[in-house]
Amino acid sequence: MGAQEQIPRSRFMTLNESALEWLIEKVLFACALSSILIVLFIIIFILKEGFPALALGTEFFFGMTWWPSRGLFGIVPTVVSTFIVGIGALGIAALVGIPTAIYLAEFAPEWMRNIIKPSVEMLVGIPSIVLGLFGLMVLVVAIRDNIGGYGECILAGWLILAVMTLPHVISISEDSIRAVPKTYKEASLGLGATPLQTIRKVILPYAKSGILASLMLGMGNAIGETMAVLMVIGNPNIPGIPTSVLDSVRVLTSTIVIEHAYVDWGSMHQHALFALGIVLFFVVATLNVITTAIIRKSMRKTT
Repeated sequence: MGAQEQIPRSRFMTLNESALEWLIEKVLFACALSSILIVLFIIIFILKEGFPALALGTEFFFGMTWWPSRGLFGIVPTVVSTFIVGIGALGIAALVGIPTAIYLAEFAPEWMRNIIKPSVEMLVGIPSIVLGLFGLMVLVVAIRDNIGGYGECILAGWLILAVMTLPHVISISEDSIRAVPKTYKEASLGLGATPLQTIRKVILPYAKSGILASLMLGMGNAIGETMAVLMVIGNPNIPGIPTSVLDSVRVLTSTIVIEHAYVDWGSMHQHALFALGIVLFFVVATLNVITTAIIRKSMRKTT
């Protein structure tokens, strides 16, 4: 009798577990779907609000003057300045970050690596406005007193964004270098190559995809940064194409932040700011797609 009573109870437990698994599966699916829908709705809203400015065509995309009070919404100076600031910051981050990643992966003792890498990764946790305040109070003053100009310039933006980009470049590059099979390194050294020759001829070419991915990711973060760069680059009233690293500039993110406070809702000025957001979204999304493609290519290569 006891065995006969146990059979229905076990079937009941199995039914409950199946129902619970089904419910959890549907909840997880709903969460995943909601995240996609939220992003989709945001994109639709931005496109809807920015379309009147995008419809200006060449006047918007190739115009050389951004002067909302006169109805001029040319974005060329702002876009050019955005890429100048982003590429310059990425160059500095690459010059510092890639050698640091090589040192951590190939030469640093374990205790040193356990100090340097967490310290670098802690930079991610510093709020951007704090770094911007540091740049405004220290870097801007140092540039103005020792190099010239007003201090709020492209060079200050380069330095601040380079600091913010370093954790991505160092961490991903170091992981890519450490992922190179040891047999490659041992074979190179066994053939008589020096450690530096092995790094230059064997390790770096193999880890190239991961290093490029770190640079693309860093570029996307640099272009999309707002508060830190807003505080140190000067932001002239009428943006122009810079001719010196000591010039003040206006980038896409700072233009949106500065002008949204006094824009008239429904005006062409408001639509133009949303259109700037579309341009910024397209640039960052393109860089993320390139990064993802590079990482997938690297993963296929390693397998």
